[in-house]
Amino acid sequence: MYRDKKIVVVMPAYNAAKTLVQTYEEVMAQGVVDLAIVVDDASHDETMAVAQKLPNTRVFKHPKNTGYGGNQKTCYRLALEAGADIVIMVHPDYQYTPKLIPAMASMIANGLHPCVLGSRILGGYALKGGMPLWRYVSNRFLTLFSNIFTGAKLSEFHTGYRAFSREILQRLPLEVNSDDFIFDNQMLAQVLWFGYTIGEVSCPTRYARESSSINFRRSVKYGFGCLRMAILFRLAKMNLVKSKYFPRYD
Repeated sequence: MYRDKKIVVVMPAYNAAKTLVQTYEEVMAQGVVDLAIVVDDASHDETMAVAQKLPNTRVFKHPKNTGYGGNQKTCYRLALEAGADIVIMVHPDYQYTPKLIPAMASMIANGLHPCVLGSRILGGYALKGGMPLWRYVSNRFLTLFSNIFTGAKLSEFHTGYRAFSREILQRLPLEVNSDDFIFDNQMLAQVLWFGYTIGEVSCPTRYARESSSINFRRSVKYGFGCLRMAILFRLAKMNLVKSKYFPRYD
């Protein structure tokens, strides 16, 4: 708990058996997390067996692989059902340090921002942590493009380290979003669409052999998806198109 807010950490897992325990232990070591939720997206390793041994953890397994976005949809649904006030997504491959959980939770609990991102760009950690140069360059270009078209001023649109208030998760139309990696970008665009502010904290990161990553072909697909969402956001703001991703309630 932090300021009487129930904090739930969700971990969308796929073949994360080797790093799950290490990530979990550091998550719980922060002293503010009430519950961990691990959603195993039909892994081929021992992820499920490892997760079931973790204390104070709710475990769910998809019977078939739903994709990164599909996994997150289940994560957030289970977190809301568990009564979470603040939900923080931590990748179980230990790419992002859980030591930032208290800082991210406090920004939401104190009413500073309802959404907080752990940015690998702030502080210059991306390349130092081993991010490939081509990925860094594409990250910077896509972030700039998204900032221009959405009006945001984020240092990074593409981090997987995210914290959300309960209100945001209840309001966003997440079910219409993709089950693939573009889900992350769609979700942030929706946060901005509904007028919520997004805070950022500087986040060291590490790229290791066991860290999850998408290949070049899928990265290209993701990149074009980000461009499309940014343009669609601007067109919807200008009332030139209607989109299921950006509904109007007025």
